[in-house]
Amino acid sequence: MRMNEVVASLHGAHKRYGAQHALTGVDMELHAGQVLALLGPNGAGKTTTIGLLLGLLRADAGQVRLFGRDPQQVAARRGIGVMLQDAALPPTLKAGELLRLAASYYPAPRPLAESAALAGIDDLLDRPYGKLSGGQQRRVQFAIAVCGRPRLLFLDEPTVGLDLPARQRLWAAIRTLAGEGAAVVLTTHYLEEAGHLADRVCVLLRGRIVSDGSVDALRARVATRSIRCVSTLDAETVAAWPGVRQARRESTQLHVTCDQVEAVVRRLLDADPALSALEVQAAGLDEAFRDLTGDGTPSPDLREAA
Repeated sequence: MRMNEVVASLHGAHKRYGAQHALTGVDMELHAGQVLALLGPNGAGKTTTIGLLLGLLRADAGQVRLFGRDPQQVAARRGIGVMLQDAALPPTLKAGELLRLAASYYPAPRPLAESAALAGIDDLLDRPYGKLSGGQQRRVQFAIAVCGRPRLLFLDEPTVGLDLPARQRLWAAIRTLAGEGAAVVLTTHYLEEAGHLADRVCVLLRGRIVSDGSVDALRARVATRSIRCVSTLDAETVAAWPGVRQARRESTQLHVTCDQVEAVVRRLLDADPALSALEVQAAGLDEAFRDLTGDGTPSPDLREAA
């Protein structure tokens, strides 16, 4: 597979459920060797988009292609791997048995040991799936998703339930797969995870794509900046200033999110002559997401994934 080759696409895709428009004229291309994060609030159209690409749904209008074929053709589906957020696997089968069974459906699967090593489940192969913890089950599901050497890998909230070392190991595996030429589509509520992994971020809102580009390009679309400093100023007082979106305190540090950074910095310095360790940063992915979706509440899950 050539790097950056188009492996799947939607062109003018429409999908509705009764009177509700789930997708309205969506254009999207997935490229070999690229990790694409598909983001959006609940009901934005993410599940419908993936359903069309997997061949689980039919578009009402427009064109959907998977490796140049109709996604509902078995020949096209053999090139994908899928890790869903909810997976019902036989609890009595051992992890190794599940992996061997999944591999048997593919013409040229990875060796079992290779799939297990990628997912970090070498020590779990002889244990019944139902006896594993939630995080361990997620790692088994990842091994199953990659065992067929997929050219296109769909990962739905892949690191939910994983501790930080396991999460970082999974990130490394995803980057390895992309380096081998696989296209990866990632849905996640850990926005910092998307920022860490994705070459490209696509934001859906009410069935339309409102942003499609790099993480840096997404951040650059918003004027929000973050200010961090050591100050004795009261966070609630600063939060009431014009142009300030949020202010909070962590020990001696004051964290301020604002739109009018120059004016706010000047006022901070005027209000606290002893202020020190001043830093100004571009908008985080969470602020950019809220700006694009017009949501003043915190984005779906802003837990740190870095």
